[in-house]
This record gives sequence, structure tokens and C-alpha cells, in this order.
Amino acid sequence: MITQVFEGIEKRGREYNIPFFLLYPFRYPKFALLGCSIILAYALFRDQTILGLGAFLSSLGYLGSFILGLFYAYGFTSAPATSLLLISSSSQNILLTSILAGLGAMLADLTIFSFIRSSFDDELKKMSKEPLALFCKKKISKKVRKPLLMGIGALFLASPLPDEIGVTFLAATTKISQGQFTIVVFLLNTFGIFTILTLL
Repeated sequence: MITQVFEGIEKRGREYNIPFFLLYPFRYPKFALLGCSIILAYALFRDQTILGLGAFLSSLGYLGSFILGLFYAYGFTSAPATSLLLISSSSQNILLTSILAGLGAMLADLTIFSFIRSSFDDELKKMSKEPLALFCKKKISKKVRKPLLMGIGALFLASPLPDEIGVTFLAATTKISQGQFTIVVFLLNTFGIFTILTLL
């Protein structure tokens, strides 16, 4: 229903010659709504509320590290989760903290991956037919394209950058199975968290 409403708005906008970039969100309503939900969540969590919750989680020891890993995966809570993991690791084994937080982040990413694969498949296919996507397909060979997508996705997953973007890049690599994805995101998140906790 929502998709049909957005498509109707986009069609009417083209009739009135509204600039394409203003209509772009209506072309991909699911991704637009996902983006809006992330912005809304950031606005809600940017105050001190998340810090109070985080202080409680960091007091839970290794269990708190696992839960903080869940928050680490989402763009709007990644920064505070990283800070709290740094605080927690000062009194815990860094490697074990990284593994547990990596497991938490893996679970969160797996949820995002399954959601995008099941609900965003139609829009991912539509995106693959956009002029920019077709240009990239023409200029970049298939052998390079898949590793490039996975590389960009890995960069987001291994860093405190929003995992939602990294997961979308990996989901666009349609041949990656859920089992492969699970292993990849666990290793990337654990490596990224371990690197941060070791260097900072």
C-alpha cells in the first residue's frame, strides 16, 4: 500500500516536471522509510538517555559487552556503544570482549540482512537497472564488481560506520548465502572492535 502511494507521488511529480533528485526517495520508498527511521532513531537517542542505559550495560561485564555489540551494529547507537566498549574493556580481557561484542553485532547484522533480503529484494533489483548501476556494470567487469561490493561492505562492517549500509552492499551480492554472511560479519565486526579496543 505504502509502495503504491510513493509510486503514485513519483508519477505525478514527473508529470509536473519536478527535478528527478527530489523524486528519487519516492522511487525507493522502502529504503527512504528505512533512512527516515534511522534519522528519527538518532534524534531520539542523541540525548543522555542512551548514556544512562549504556552505563548500566557496561556494569554487566561480558554480558554487557555482548549487548553493546548489538548496539554497535546500528548507525545511530554505534558511537556510544564504541565508547562504552572502550570503558568496559579497561577491566576485561580485550580479546574476549571483542569476540562477545562481535557475536552481538553479528546477530544484529543478520537481522538486517534477512530483513533486506526478504523485504527489499524488489528495490534492489530496480536499483540494478538505474543508469549509474548499468554504467558500472558496463565499465567494471563481473570479476571485479563482486569483490568491490564486498570490499565496500566490509569497510562499513569492520568500522563504527553504519552497518546498515555495509549489509546493503553485501545483500546486493546476491550469491552470498546467509551462512557465508554470518561468518563474514562475525569476523569483520570482531576484528574491527578488537582493533579499536587495542589502539584507542
